[in-house]
Order: sequence, then structure tokens, then C-alpha cells
Amino acid sequence: MLIVPSLVFFIVFHWEPLLSGIVLSFYKTEGYRAVQFIGLQNYIDVITNSVFQQTLVNTFLYVIWSLIIGFLVPIAAAIMINEMRMFQSFFKFAVFFPGMVPGIAAALLYVILFEPGAGGILNALIGKIGLPPSQWLQNAQLTIPLIVLVMTWRSFGATAIIYLAGLQGINHELYEAASLDGAGVWRKLRHITIPQISSFVGMLLILQVIGVFQVLYEPLTMTEGGPNNASMSLSLLSYQYAFRYFQAGQSLAVGGISFVIISLITIVYYLINKKDRTD
Repeated sequence: MLIVPSLVFFIVFHWEPLLSGIVLSFYKTEGYRAVQFIGLQNYIDVITNSVFQQTLVNTFLYVIWSLIIGFLVPIAAAIMINEMRMFQSFFKFAVFFPGMVPGIAAALLYVILFEPGAGGILNALIGKIGLPPSQWLQNAQLTIPLIVLVMTWRSFGATAIIYLAGLQGINHELYEAASLDGAGVWRKLRHITIPQISSFVGMLLILQVIGVFQVLYEPLTMTEGGPNNASMSLSLLSYQYAFRYFQAGQSLAVGGISFVIISLITIVYYLINKKDRTD
């Protein structure tokens, strides 16, 4: 009985729209109304679109950059906070605080920071040391890494708190025994800390990949997918199909493709993880 309200909420607001969206993706739509069953035509139209093809590449670039920039940050933050003897509560709040900032507000904050003109905050700062101004978000090579940087700033705190909970659950006798055997900081980290939180690492890794595949606020607010679709994400493309071009069928086809990709990645991860545990 205690879980019935949450279960009803989950069915009504998650599964019912999901299933309805999958069904609607097989129909020709006028606005948001299904008018004719067309099978896989929406999916074919989307996949053969050059914008979608570039967006798919962009999305995998988002994932790669998120692993390069953001994967180790929460682990490092959690380890440092765990080793603190003073002000630990303050730093827990400090790393979690950016996650309390609404996504749109955080993105707008960084739009001001990355203003490409000479009056932009970052350009003004680097101008003080004699460097030329940069185009930042208008530079197609920098757009995705900068957006991932903003995503990392917002989200690493909550992940760090989860890692911290795992670290604080490690038996301290393991560290004491390692110290008696002459193990240093790095050997303790390699042979005790990392293995003990490996289950958290795997779980949060797949959640990070899923979250990055669904990135919307940052590219929508900071670049609108530009320049020249260089920062377009699958979620943003689906949003534009639905609310800019009013092509609900193709929007839901993009969502369906995203769902399939995420499901395949998750299945592959769990198969690998299951095999490792068996071995």
C-alpha cells in the first residue's frame, strides 16, 4: 500500500506516455494528432536526414567528453572530502550546491561567462594576460567540451555524495592492515578504495551515459544546437521536431531511436558486468 501512490504516478506520468509515444511514432501526424499509420516511415525519414546523422555523432561526442571531463571529478571530490577531518559538512554542501541551481539558470550563467565579444567575462580575463579573445561557444570545436563542462559543474556534486557514502562504508581495518604492510596512499587507493566502490562506479557510469544521451537544457539555452548543428543533441532534435516544426511523429521517432540505443548500451554493460562477476 505504501508504494501504490508512487506506482500510480510512475505508470501515469512515465510508462503511459512512453508507450503512447512509441505507438504514435508509427503514424503520420498533423500537429500532435495521428492521422494515418505509416509504419517505419518516420524512422526512415529521421535516419536519412543529415541533421540526425550529425546529431548522432554529436551525442557520442557528448558521451566521450563527459567521460574525459566528468567521470573522475566526483570520485576525486569524494575521496578528498572523505579524508577531511574539518569542515566536511561544509564541503558536502558546497559540491552539492550547483545541482540545486535550475538547469536553465546555470546555462544562462555560462552563456554570460562565455560571451564571445571583448566584453565577455572570460575574454576580459584572458585579455589581462595578453591572450586574444576566443569565440568560445561559437567555435564548433569547443562547443561540446564547454557544454559538458557546464553539465559536470551542475551534476558532479550529487554523484560525489553517492561515492562518499560508499567510501564511508569501507571497513577501516583494511586500511590499517595495509598500513602495517607498508602500503602507501596510492597502493591503498588502487587495492582497497577503487575495488570497494567498483559497484558504485559501474552503476553511476551507466547512469551518466544515459543522462548525457538525454542532454537538453544546456545546448538548448547556450547554443540552440549551433553553430551549424555542432552541438545538437538527440533530445534537442526531438524537441525541435515537436515544438518548432510540429512534426510529432518524427520527434517521437527520434525518442524511440534514443531509447533503443540507451537500452542496447545498458544491456551490453550488464552482460559484461555479469560475465566479470561470474569469472
